Amino acid sequence: MTNIVTRTVEYPADGLTMIGHLALPAGVGRRPAVLLGPEGMGLSDVERRRADALAELGYVALAFDLHGGRYLGDPEEMLARCMPLLADPDRMREIGHAALDVLRAEPRTDPDRIAAIGYGTGGAVGLELGRDGVSLRAIGTVNALTTGRPGEAARIRCPVWVGVGSEDPIMPPAQRDAFTAEMQAAGVDWRLSVYGGALHGFHQPPVDHPVVPGVGYHPQHAQRAWRDVVALLAECLPVTEDLGP
Repeated sequence: MTNIVTRTVEYPADGLTMIGHLALPAGVGRRPAVLLGPEGMGLSDVERRRADALAELGYVALAFDLHGGRYLGDPEEMLARCMPLLADPDRMREIGHAALDVLRAEPRTDPDRIAAIGYGTGGAVGLELGRDGVSLRAIGTVNALTTGRPGEAARIRCPVWVGVGSEDPIMPPAQRDAFTAEMQAAGVDWRLSVYGGALHGFHQPPVDHPVVPGVGYHPQHAQRAWRDVVALLAECLPVTEDLGP
């Protein structure tokens, strides 16, 4: 394990003061960077630990916020905020761009080497950044097979990897088919991993509050999905030494 530095960052987005978690790798040079989006409940220690793990691998990582520093453990409150958000690509892009600006402004970040990784709603934000034409090296999402406005997927200029549980009722086969059809029609370099027997949110350890139906943890597939994310980054965004300021 390498020495990393973490800090909280505040920034405005969606009419809120967002509170993100920035993790910096050891060293002083610039490094490739990862924008990390949380599930619909919002930023939690799960995403903070993932950002830290990415920093240990040599990436600058920003786990961004969705709800102005709040974690929405009440499923009804979460859905009341997330469903309108998921239906509004421009709002998702605003949230994504605000976080991306923070990540790019970090002196350790190489602004030309950034990937977006996200889960659920946070993954949808990453996809919308791609559909908005943002220059990214890779987009990886779990539980976020969301489709965009017609034709905009053609703006995605990087490989896209998506993961989903085979038994996910929130992202059922019809949704998978719509997403992959969109990617294929747009000429995107895309991959889909289906994790057998897994529900929605299979990567998220159990929580001490109610969850929406169809959500369930699958520890083996959670580990596999994380390895798939790391492999995507290793392929598309390898860590290389940069001795610049």
